[in-house]
Amino acid sequence: MGIILAILLFSAIVIFHELGHFTLAKLNGIRVDEFSLGLGKTLFGKQIGETKFSIKLLPFGGACMMGEDDANDVSKGSFNSKSVWARMSVIVAGPIFNFIMALVFAAIIIAWIGYDAPIVAGVDQGYAAAEQGMESGDVITKINGKRVHLWKEISLANLMNFDAEPMELTYERDGKETTIMVEPRQLKDDYAPRIGFHSSGEYTKANFLKSIQYGAYTLKYWIRYTFESLKMLGTGKIGLDQLSGPIGIMNAVDDMYKETSPEGWQVILLNLLNLAVFISANLGVMNLLPIPALDGGRLIFLIIEAVRGKRVAPEKEAMVNEIGFRLLMVLMVFVLVHDLIRLF
Repeated sequence: MGIILAILLFSAIVIFHELGHFTLAKLNGIRVDEFSLGLGKTLFGKQIGETKFSIKLLPFGGACMMGEDDANDVSKGSFNSKSVWARMSVIVAGPIFNFIMALVFAAIIIAWIGYDAPIVAGVDQGYAAAEQGMESGDVITKINGKRVHLWKEISLANLMNFDAEPMELTYERDGKETTIMVEPRQLKDDYAPRIGFHSSGEYTKANFLKSIQYGAYTLKYWIRYTFESLKMLGTGKIGLDQLSGPIGIMNAVDDMYKETSPEGWQVILLNLLNLAVFISANLGVMNLLPIPALDGGRLIFLIIEAVRGKRVAPEKEAMVNEIGFRLLMVLMVFVLVHDLIRLF
Protein backbone atom coordinates (compact mmCIF):
# COMPACT_ATOMS: atom_id res chain seq x y z
CA MET A 1 0.00 0.00 0.00
CA GLY A 2 2.89 2.35 0.81
CA ILE A 3 4.33 1.93 -2.70
CA ILE A 4 0.93 2.70 -4.25
CA LEU A 5 0.65 5.86 -2.12
CA ALA A 6 4.16 6.87 -3.20
CA ILE A 7 3.30 6.47 -6.89
CA LEU A 8 0.07 8.44 -6.43
CA LEU A 9 1.91 11.19 -4.54
CA PHE A 10 4.71 11.48 -7.07
CA SER A 11 2.25 11.35 -9.98
CA ALA A 12 0.11 14.12 -8.50
CA ILE A 13 3.13 16.41 -8.08
CA VAL A 14 4.38 15.74 -11.62
CA ILE A 15 0.90 16.19 -13.14
CA PHE A 16 0.48 19.54 -11.39
CA HIS A 17 3.90 20.66 -12.65
CA GLU A 18 3.02 19.75 -16.23
CA LEU A 19 -0.43 21.29 -15.76
CA GLY A 20 1.35 24.59 -15.18
CA HIS A 21 3.01 24.36 -18.60
CA PHE A 22 -0.25 23.18 -20.18
CA THR A 23 -2.37 25.98 -18.66
CA LEU A 24 -0.07 28.79 -19.72
CA ALA A 25 0.40 27.23 -23.15
CA LYS A 26 -3.36 27.25 -23.69
CA LEU A 27 -3.70 30.80 -22.34
CA ASN A 28 -1.07 31.91 -24.86
CA GLY A 29 -2.68 30.03 -27.73
CA ILE A 30 0.10 27.46 -28.01
CA ARG A 31 -0.69 24.03 -29.43
CA VAL A 32 0.01 21.11 -27.05
CA ASP A 33 0.67 17.88 -28.94
CA GLU A 34 0.81 15.52 -25.96
CA PHE A 35 0.27 15.68 -22.21
CA SER A 36 1.68 12.57 -20.55
CA LEU A 37 2.32 11.07 -17.16
CA GLY A 38 5.35 8.81 -16.88
CA LEU A 39 8.15 7.86 -19.25
CA GLY A 40 8.71 5.19 -21.87
CA LYS A 41 6.13 3.24 -23.83
CA THR A 42 2.55 4.51 -23.94
CA LEU A 43 0.18 2.24 -22.03
CA PHE A 44 -2.94 4.28 -22.64
CA GLY A 45 -3.67 7.33 -24.74
CA LYS A 46 -6.70 9.31 -25.82
CA GLN A 47 -6.85 12.16 -28.32
CA ILE A 48 -8.94 15.08 -27.11
CA GLY A 49 -8.93 17.93 -29.58
CA GLU A 50 -5.39 18.72 -30.64
CA THR A 51 -3.82 17.08 -27.58
CA LYS A 52 -3.12 13.42 -26.87
CA PHE A 53 -3.39 12.58 -23.16
CA SER A 54 -1.39 9.47 -22.27
CA ILE A 55 -0.04 7.32 -19.46
CA LYS A 56 3.44 5.85 -19.91
CA LEU A 57 5.02 2.63 -18.65
CA LEU A 58 7.35 4.08 -16.00
CA PRO A 59 5.52 6.09 -13.30
CA PHE A 60 8.27 8.72 -13.04
CA GLY A 61 8.19 12.14 -14.63
CA GLY A 62 5.86 13.48 -17.27
CA ALA A 63 5.76 15.81 -20.25
CA CYS A 64 3.82 18.59 -21.89
CA MET A 65 4.94 18.38 -25.52
CA MET A 66 4.56 21.71 -27.32
CA GLY A 67 7.08 21.28 -30.13
CA GLU A 68 9.45 23.68 -28.38
CA ASP A 69 12.49 21.81 -29.69
CA ASP A 70 11.45 22.24 -33.32
CA ALA A 71 12.95 25.64 -34.13
CA ASN A 72 11.72 25.47 -37.72
CA ASP A 73 8.07 25.21 -36.71
CA VAL A 74 6.78 28.78 -36.59
CA SER A 75 3.29 27.93 -37.82
CA LYS A 76 0.24 29.41 -36.14
CA GLY A 77 -0.18 28.03 -32.64
CA SER A 78 3.36 26.63 -32.43
CA PHE A 79 5.55 27.33 -29.39
CA ASN A 80 8.22 29.18 -31.38
CA SER A 81 5.71 31.43 -33.11
CA LYS A 82 4.93 33.21 -29.84
CA SER A 83 6.72 36.15 -28.23
CA VAL A 84 9.68 35.49 -25.97
CA TRP A 85 7.64 36.68 -22.97
CA ALA A 86 4.82 34.25 -23.74
CA ARG A 87 7.31 31.40 -24.02
CA MET A 88 8.96 32.45 -20.73
CA SER A 89 5.61 32.35 -18.96
CA VAL A 90 4.96 28.82 -20.23
CA ILE A 91 8.39 27.54 -19.14
CA VAL A 92 8.30 29.11 -15.68
CA ALA A 93 4.69 28.01 -15.04
CA GLY A 94 5.67 24.43 -14.15
CA PRO A 95 7.89 25.36 -11.18
CA ILE A 96 5.45 28.10 -10.12
CA PHE A 97 2.64 25.53 -9.99
CA ASN A 98 4.88 23.36 -7.77
CA PHE A 99 5.28 26.28 -5.38
CA ILE A 100 1.51 26.85 -5.43
CA MET A 101 0.89 23.17 -4.60
CA ALA A 102 3.40 23.31 -1.74
CA LEU A 103 1.79 26.50 -0.40
CA VAL A 104 -1.73 25.07 -0.50
CA PHE A 105 -0.72 21.81 1.20
CA ALA A 106 1.33 23.66 3.84
CA ALA A 107 -1.66 25.91 4.60
CA ILE A 108 -3.89 22.83 4.94
CA ILE A 109 -1.44 21.25 7.40
CA ILE A 110 -1.24 24.43 9.49
CA ALA A 111 -5.02 24.87 9.51
CA TRP A 112 -5.22 21.24 10.67
CA ILE A 113 -2.56 21.04 13.42
CA GLY A 114 -1.05 24.54 13.70
CA TYR A 115 2.53 25.78 13.25
CA ASP A 116 5.75 25.39 15.24
CA ALA A 117 6.19 28.90 16.66
CA PRO A 118 9.79 29.83 17.60
CA ILE A 119 9.03 30.04 21.33
CA VAL A 120 11.65 28.84 23.81
CA ALA A 121 10.15 26.25 26.18
CA GLY A 122 13.26 25.76 28.29
CA VAL A 123 16.87 26.85 28.68
CA ASP A 124 19.62 24.37 29.64
CA GLN A 125 22.38 25.33 32.05
CA GLY A 126 25.96 25.25 30.87
CA TYR A 127 25.25 26.65 27.42
CA ALA A 128 25.43 30.10 25.82
CA ALA A 129 21.65 30.72 25.94
CA ALA A 130 21.55 30.51 29.75
CA GLU A 131 24.74 32.56 30.11
CA GLN A 132 23.22 35.31 27.94
CA GLY A 133 20.10 35.46 30.11
CA MET A 134 17.54 33.74 27.86
CA GLU A 135 14.43 32.39 29.58
CA SER A 136 11.47 30.14 28.88
CA GLY A 137 8.84 32.03 26.89
CA ASP A 138 11.30 34.09 24.86
CA VAL A 139 10.30 34.35 21.19
CA ILE A 140 13.19 34.08 18.75
CA THR A 141 12.71 36.62 15.96
CA LYS A 142 16.04 36.67 14.08
CA ILE A 143 19.14 34.55 13.53
CA ASN A 144 22.17 36.28 11.99
CA GLY A 145 19.88 39.14 10.95
CA LYS A 146 17.40 36.88 9.13
CA ARG A 147 13.78 36.93 10.27
CA VAL A 148 12.53 33.73 11.91
CA HIS A 149 8.89 32.63 11.94
CA LEU A 150 9.10 28.86 12.56
CA TRP A 151 11.06 26.69 14.98
CA LYS A 152 12.25 24.55 12.08
CA GLU A 153 14.14 27.60 10.78
CA ILE A 154 16.15 27.63 14.02
CA SER A 155 16.88 23.92 13.61
CA LEU A 156 18.03 24.54 10.03
CA ALA A 157 20.35 27.37 11.10
CA ASN A 158 21.93 25.07 13.70
CA LEU A 159 22.19 22.22 11.21
CA MET A 160 23.99 24.38 8.66
CA ASN A 161 26.43 25.80 11.22
CA PHE A 162 28.97 23.01 10.67
CA ASP A 163 31.88 24.87 12.25
CA ALA A 164 29.90 25.86 15.37
CA GLU A 165 30.57 29.54 14.73
CA PRO A 166 29.03 32.22 17.01
CA MET A 167 25.54 33.25 15.92
CA GLU A 168 23.73 36.54 16.34
CA LEU A 169 20.34 35.83 17.88
CA THR A 170 17.47 38.25 18.51
CA TYR A 171 14.63 37.34 20.85
CA GLU A 172 11.55 39.15 22.11
CA ARG A 173 10.39 39.32 25.74
CA ASP A 174 7.51 41.46 26.97
CA GLY A 175 7.45 43.36 23.68
CA LYS A 176 11.15 44.22 23.81
CA GLU A 177 13.76 42.77 21.45
CA THR A 178 17.24 41.85 22.64
CA THR A 179 20.15 40.83 20.42
CA ILE A 180 22.90 38.57 21.76
CA MET A 181 25.82 36.53 20.46
CA VAL A 182 25.69 32.82 21.24
CA GLU A 183 28.37 30.24 20.58
CA PRO A 184 27.28 26.61 20.13
CA ARG A 185 28.87 24.31 22.69
CA GLN A 186 29.16 20.54 22.76
CA LEU A 187 29.10 19.10 26.26
CA LYS A 188 29.33 15.49 27.38
CA ASP A 189 26.75 13.21 25.70
CA ASP A 190 25.78 15.91 23.17
CA TYR A 191 25.36 14.62 19.64
CA ALA A 192 26.36 18.01 18.20
CA PRO A 193 27.14 21.55 19.42
CA ARG A 194 24.09 23.28 20.95
CA ILE A 195 23.05 26.82 21.87
CA GLY A 196 21.16 25.43 24.84
CA PHE A 197 17.42 25.99 24.46
CA HIS A 198 14.59 23.77 23.27
CA SER A 199 11.03 23.81 22.01
CA SER A 200 8.01 22.29 23.71
CA GLY A 201 7.11 20.50 20.48
CA GLU A 202 3.59 21.91 20.69
CA TYR A 203 1.89 23.66 17.78
CA THR A 204 0.18 27.05 17.72
CA LYS A 205 -3.34 27.04 16.28
CA ALA A 206 -4.02 29.27 13.27
CA ASN A 207 -7.12 30.76 11.63
CA PHE A 208 -7.63 30.82 7.86
CA LEU A 209 -5.47 33.88 7.16
CA LYS A 210 -2.74 32.75 9.56
CA SER A 211 -2.73 29.36 7.86
CA ILE A 212 -1.99 30.97 4.50
CA GLN A 213 0.60 33.28 6.05
CA TYR A 214 2.46 30.48 7.83
CA GLY A 215 1.98 28.23 4.83
CA ALA A 216 4.02 30.81 2.91
CA TYR A 217 6.66 30.80 5.65
CA THR A 218 6.80 26.99 5.40
CA LEU A 219 7.23 27.18 1.62
CA LYS A 220 10.02 29.72 2.12
CA TYR A 221 11.67 27.37 4.62
CA TRP A 222 11.67 24.40 2.21
CA ILE A 223 13.00 26.55 -0.63
CA ARG A 224 15.83 27.71 1.61
CA TYR A 225 16.39 24.12 2.79
CA THR A 226 16.80 23.02 -0.83
CA PHE A 227 19.29 25.79 -1.60
CA GLU A 228 21.26 25.05 1.58
CA SER A 229 21.37 21.36 0.65
CA LEU A 230 22.67 22.26 -2.82
CA LYS A 231 25.29 24.47 -1.19
CA MET A 232 26.40 21.53 1.00
CA LEU A 233 26.55 19.34 -2.10
CA GLY A 234 28.62 21.92 -3.95
CA THR A 235 31.07 22.37 -1.06
CA GLY A 236 31.44 18.64 -0.50
CA LYS A 237 29.80 18.59 2.94
CA ILE A 238 27.44 15.94 1.57
CA GLY A 239 28.17 13.52 -1.27
CA LEU A 240 26.26 12.54 -4.38
CA ASP A 241 25.67 9.14 -2.80
CA GLN A 242 23.36 10.84 -0.28
CA LEU A 243 20.96 12.01 -2.99
CA SER A 244 17.64 10.21 -3.42
CA GLY A 245 15.55 9.75 -6.55
CA PRO A 246 12.07 8.34 -7.18
CA ILE A 247 13.02 4.90 -5.78
CA GLY A 248 14.34 6.48 -2.60
CA ILE A 249 11.20 8.60 -2.26
CA MET A 250 8.97 5.58 -2.79
CA ASN A 251 10.90 3.68 -0.12
CA ALA A 252 10.59 6.62 2.30
CA VAL A 253 6.82 6.80 1.74
CA ASP A 254 6.52 3.04 2.22
CA ASP A 255 8.48 3.22 5.49
CA MET A 256 6.32 6.12 6.65
CA TYR A 257 3.16 4.18 5.87
CA LYS A 258 4.32 1.11 7.79
CA GLU A 259 5.30 3.19 10.83
CA THR A 260 2.15 5.34 10.97
CA SER A 261 -0.58 2.99 9.73
CA PRO A 262 -1.37 1.78 13.29
CA GLU A 263 -2.13 5.42 14.21
CA GLY A 264 -4.88 5.78 11.60
CA TRP A 265 -5.51 7.38 8.22
CA GLN A 266 -5.32 10.95 9.56
CA VAL A 267 -1.69 10.54 10.58
CA ILE A 268 -0.90 8.88 7.24
CA LEU A 269 -2.55 11.73 5.34
CA LEU A 270 -0.74 14.35 7.40
CA ASN A 271 2.63 12.74 6.68
CA LEU A 272 1.82 12.45 2.98
CA LEU A 273 0.94 16.15 2.87
CA ASN A 274 4.23 17.02 4.59
CA LEU A 275 6.14 14.94 2.05
CA ALA A 276 4.20 16.57 -0.79
CA VAL A 277 5.17 20.05 0.46
CA PHE A 278 8.84 19.09 0.62
CA ILE A 279 8.96 17.27 -2.74
CA SER A 280 6.91 19.89 -4.61
CA ALA A 281 8.98 22.81 -3.29
CA ASN A 282 12.18 20.88 -4.03
CA LEU A 283 11.03 20.09 -7.58
CA GLY A 284 10.14 23.73 -8.16
CA VAL A 285 13.61 24.90 -7.11
CA MET A 286 15.47 22.19 -9.03
CA ASN A 287 13.57 22.93 -12.24
CA LEU A 288 14.45 26.63 -12.03
CA LEU A 289 18.18 25.97 -11.76
CA PRO A 290 20.05 27.03 -14.94
CA ILE A 291 20.71 23.43 -15.94
CA PRO A 292 20.39 22.55 -19.64
CA ALA A 293 17.34 20.43 -20.51
CA LEU A 294 15.48 21.59 -17.39
CA ASP A 295 13.04 24.51 -17.27
CA GLY A 296 15.73 26.77 -15.81
CA GLY A 297 18.11 25.98 -18.66
CA ARG A 298 15.44 26.80 -21.25
CA LEU A 299 14.62 29.97 -19.36
CA ILE A 300 18.24 31.13 -19.62
CA PHE A 301 18.13 30.88 -23.41
CA LEU A 302 14.87 32.86 -23.45
CA ILE A 303 16.36 35.56 -21.21
CA ILE A 304 19.36 35.80 -23.57
CA GLU A 305 16.94 36.09 -26.47
CA ALA A 306 15.00 38.86 -24.71
CA VAL A 307 18.22 40.81 -24.02
CA ARG A 308 19.73 40.31 -27.50
CA GLY A 309 16.48 40.76 -29.38
CA LYS A 310 17.05 37.57 -31.35
CA ARG A 311 17.10 33.88 -30.64
CA VAL A 312 20.24 31.90 -29.87
CA ALA A 313 21.12 29.68 -32.84
CA PRO A 314 18.76 26.68 -32.53
CA GLU A 315 21.51 24.16 -33.26
CA LYS A 316 23.64 25.57 -30.41
CA GLU A 317 20.71 25.52 -28.00
CA ALA A 318 19.86 21.97 -29.03
CA MET A 319 23.48 20.87 -28.54
CA VAL A 320 23.65 22.36 -25.02
CA ASN A 321 20.31 20.80 -24.07
CA GLU A 322 21.40 17.42 -25.44
CA ILE A 323 24.61 17.50 -23.39
CA GLY A 324 22.64 18.55 -20.31
CA PHE A 325 20.11 15.79 -20.86
CA ARG A 326 22.79 13.13 -21.16
CA LEU A 327 24.52 14.32 -17.99
CA LEU A 328 21.19 14.29 -16.15
CA MET A 329 20.59 10.72 -17.30
CA VAL A 330 24.01 9.72 -15.95
CA LEU A 331 23.17 11.39 -12.63
CA MET A 332 19.77 9.68 -12.52
CA VAL A 333 21.35 6.26 -13.09
CA PHE A 334 23.92 6.99 -10.36
CA VAL A 335 21.17 8.01 -7.91
CA LEU A 336 19.05 5.01 -8.92
CA VAL A 337 21.90 2.60 -8.24
CA HIS A 338 22.51 4.09 -4.78
CA ASP A 339 18.77 4.03 -4.02
CA LEU A 340 18.72 0.32 -4.90
CA ILE A 341 21.84 -0.36 -2.80
CA ARG A 342 20.22 1.34 0.22
CA LEU A 343 16.99 -0.55 -0.44
CA PHE A 344 18.57 -4.01 -0.56
